[in-house]
Amino acid sequence: MSSLSYAAPATVDEAIGLLAGASGLAKVLSGGTDLLVQLRSGRTRPALIVDTKKIPGIIGIREVDGGFVIGAATSGAMIGEHAALAAVYPGVVEATNLIGSTQVQGRASLAGNLCNASPAADSVPAMIAAGATAVIAGPKGRRTVPVEQVVTGPGRTSLARDEFIVEFHLPKRAPRSADAYLRFIPRTEMDIAVVGAGVNVTLDAAGVCTAARVSLGAVAPTALLVADCAAALVGSKLDEHALAKLDLAARDACKPIDDKRGTIDFRIKVAGVLARRAAAIAFERAAARS
Repeated sequence: MSSLSYAAPATVDEAIGLLAGASGLAKVLSGGTDLLVQLRSGRTRPALIVDTKKIPGIIGIREVDGGFVIGAATSGAMIGEHAALAAVYPGVVEATNLIGSTQVQGRASLAGNLCNASPAADSVPAMIAAGATAVIAGPKGRRTVPVEQVVTGPGRTSLARDEFIVEFHLPKRAPRSADAYLRFIPRTEMDIAVVGAGVNVTLDAAGVCTAARVSLGAVAPTALLVADCAAALVGSKLDEHALAKLDLAARDACKPIDDKRGTIDFRIKVAGVLARRAAAIAFERAAARS
């Protein structure tokens, strides 16, 4: 720990240069609620911490072309207080609001929650279901990738050592579209998801689902985008037949582990239940949006 260096660059290019030139492991500090705990416990021993919060635009939410751009270091508290975002993407906001305590919300960020690469991260299934993309900056410029392509395994991402996320994009909503996120935890609050489920749907004027995205968390090494779950919803008004197909598809997609918070069988069963419940909420919300 005595050799640890800290830098707070003022530009994206400066941050990239610091990451590229680090003599050892470099870690990006976005919110810090995971990184600081890992530092104190000795789980990670970087040579350099690059604090990105002074970079203009990396904190904040703005509406662009009918969608939203969320800076990578924007806190959960800011996201939860943004009325326009909560009205259009309630599932993303409710998932972000489940990260930690009120105090943690003041620092926790979407980029940190994603790049910590925990299979149980709450915001990740919600962002995947919503079709969110991440803008990644590096020496070769910027590239935009779907959120589901960022994490490659527990504690691992597809980012190079000299890359970091600068912002997230949520697309413009079609009429009668909405999302929802639910999780199961052993306690009433401030716990890690045993299972998480994000559902995003678009309905036609008759209430029939025309498009869907379903993502599950904490049931595989990475959060899953489950095409079979979406297929179960499309063409339906969420009748019992569609719900049964959704439940089965969610269960079939699971590749969970046994641990002290839940068994394999329990996680598989809960995945189906949460997918059904989240779908019902998403359908209800979508029907209410013109």
